[in-house]
Amino acid sequence: MNAHADAQVSGGRPAEKKRAVKKEYSSNSLTGWANGLLVAVFMLLSLACLYPVLLVIAVSLTDEQAIVTHGYNIIPREFSVYAYRYLFEDATQIFRGYGVSILVTVIGTIGSLLLTSLLAFPLSRRDMPYRNVIAFAVFFTMLFSGGLVPWYLVYNAAGLNNTLLALIVPHLVMPFNVIIMRTFFANTIPVSLIESAKIDGAGEFRIFARIVLPLSLPVMASIGLFQTLAYWNDWFTSSVFISDNHLVSLQYLMYKTIYNIQYLSSGLVDASVAGTASAAIPTETVRMAMAIVGIGPIVFVYPFLQKYFVKGLTVGAVKG
Repeated sequence: MNAHADAQVSGGRPAEKKRAVKKEYSSNSLTGWANGLLVAVFMLLSLACLYPVLLVIAVSLTDEQAIVTHGYNIIPREFSVYAYRYLFEDATQIFRGYGVSILVTVIGTIGSLLLTSLLAFPLSRRDMPYRNVIAFAVFFTMLFSGGLVPWYLVYNAAGLNNTLLALIVPHLVMPFNVIIMRTFFANTIPVSLIESAKIDGAGEFRIFARIVLPLSLPVMASIGLFQTLAYWNDWFTSSVFISDNHLVSLQYLMYKTIYNIQYLSSGLVDASVAGTASAAIPTETVRMAMAIVGIGPIVFVYPFLQKYFVKGLTVGAVKG
């Protein structure tokens, strides 16, 4: 009986192994199909995001008359770089605008990260007095603001007109960024680590600089990207506070150029004055050329921050 039972057991094991292998194979095949489907979907989404950029590039390199006759095409019907030649007739002003935008973006982003983190870290500490009151004051400014006129009067009274500080200060501390960073600190930085550093004699600034900041690269990269985009794309602040052409940012320079083109093409100008000039303006193609000139440098920022970006948002978005 025992020998017979052993034979049945030994005979049943290969069958069980076959079933397990078959089940694992089917599971792996389903996983492969699912991965392939996800890859295909994300490739289509990537192409959908890339197509408008390619279309803008193609239109900027197309002859203006071909755009009027045939409309937009992903492949230029008549290749022309006249829009870029027209745009760079005053190359000095454009490069100066680039310099202003780059300087403001770099200084503003670094200053914003420093001030935001210095405000968010104390708010994440449970032992900080009145932290809920201060956090509510930060949140309140997300819902209500003083308005455009008081905003202008405050900066004008501070003497910031026609200075680079007028382009930097308005975006230094954003309440939304403070809340994200505070939540990240509260959920990610262990309290025991801070207490251990205090026992070893470290002060608050030493803890912040040597422990908190090195552990906060994901949220720093995410907030840094937000601030970089905010500073780079800001044209409204220049229109309010800057009248000196040497301090105009690139985005506001592009805005003024488009506005002037629209004004010359609107028919409101005397034909004897604007007839020849408006006829030579590549209206559609120069808009696309401006878009390419404006987004050029900022496109190269995201790949360096990509690996930190998603982690910083997902961890910082969890409620503490």
